Amino acid sequence: MTRVLHVLDHSLPLHSGYTFRTRAILTAQAATGLEVRGITGLRHVADGPDCEEAEGLTFHRTRGSASGPPGLREWREINLLADAIVALAQDWRPDVLHAHSPALCGKAALIAAQKLGLPVVYEIRAFWEDAAVSNGTGTEGSIKYRLTRALENHVIAGAEQVVTICQGLKDDLVSRGVPASKITISPNGVDLALFGEAAPREPELAHRLGLGDGPVIGFIGSYYDYEGLDDLIAAMPLLREREPAAQLLLVGGGPMEAALRQQAQASPAADAIHFVGRVPHSEVERYYALIDVLAFPRKQSRLTDLVTPLKPLEAMAQGRLVAASCVGGHLELITAGKTGILFAPDDPAACAKALADLLDRRETWDDLRAAGRAHVAAQHDWKRNVLRYQDVYRAALTASAMYRYPVAA
Repeated sequence: MTRVLHVLDHSLPLHSGYTFRTRAILTAQAATGLEVRGITGLRHVADGPDCEEAEGLTFHRTRGSASGPPGLREWREINLLADAIVALAQDWRPDVLHAHSPALCGKAALIAAQKLGLPVVYEIRAFWEDAAVSNGTGTEGSIKYRLTRALENHVIAGAEQVVTICQGLKDDLVSRGVPASKITISPNGVDLALFGEAAPREPELAHRLGLGDGPVIGFIGSYYDYEGLDDLIAAMPLLREREPAAQLLLVGGGPMEAALRQQAQASPAADAIHFVGRVPHSEVERYYALIDVLAFPRKQSRLTDLVTPLKPLEAMAQGRLVAASCVGGHLELITAGKTGILFAPDDPAACAKALADLLDRRETWDDLRAAGRAHVAAQHDWKRNVLRYQDVYRAALTASAMYRYPVAA
């Protein structure tokens, strides 16, 4: 039985899009008969034991601290994780190291692999230098940006196989000279066994939130600038000119929360904009059930054009209508007029018009919902998509044996 050690930035019991994808992959792989564990680096900051069970999965932790100036600090971080991988591997004996971005995890896996004689699969969920630009913590073309990209290119070159979450990321890698045959797409997905049945609407919860009887536009997720929630708030007065009872429900939190709340308070539609804050993951389905249309007004950027988000898929799985800006990441997930609607990014008026038009066409809602859920079931159910990794691991093991070094017994 093949054993796979996943090398991770952080993991459960922390909740994030990163940890939810990891949970889905490991859970689905275990169901196929693989033995899987995870190991996290120093950036998993939650308290817990050295070996931790979370939702039926096993995660090992890297201990120590890394200090020093930028660059040296990250190098020390990499080596601590590499040492932890080697120590764990000597006991658990994995067959494959499957490292997930950022490249710090990938480089640690490469160092460990050289000592252990194991193949490395490197999975890229986003280009972290682009994420830093979109989050306002980095600048495109800066030294840090170029160094981050150079490290990732180095990891890609050293790995036997590369996985990305979407075509946009794969195309970018191919443009850098990475052979297309080395890259497999494992798209974002939903575990329909866990997250596929819509919860019933709770009128008492709707009343407590002040949603009234009007149609509800909603967003559930993290409040980053690139999500374009300021455009969604700006669209609300325009939307209410055509749909006076329309409400906006925002569930989540993040760096932009204070600015968004301030913007909402100053809006002519302030009484129709409701902030819930963060809610436990186990409660999220209750809020999906209150929302008629999930809106994803992402701004156009290199990040949003290349990376597919998870949230629209979760919304479709829940039987919700989806409206999204037509950035590249959304175009890979949504077929306009069939599984959702699309509107121009960075344009509150276009957002408002698209939402109003959709609210006017209630006779199309059932078909859109059904098509959206069918799309998720056919293309983004983890039970099916996880099978792609079998070929990836087989190719990595073959390449390692043929071209580099034998797999440790």
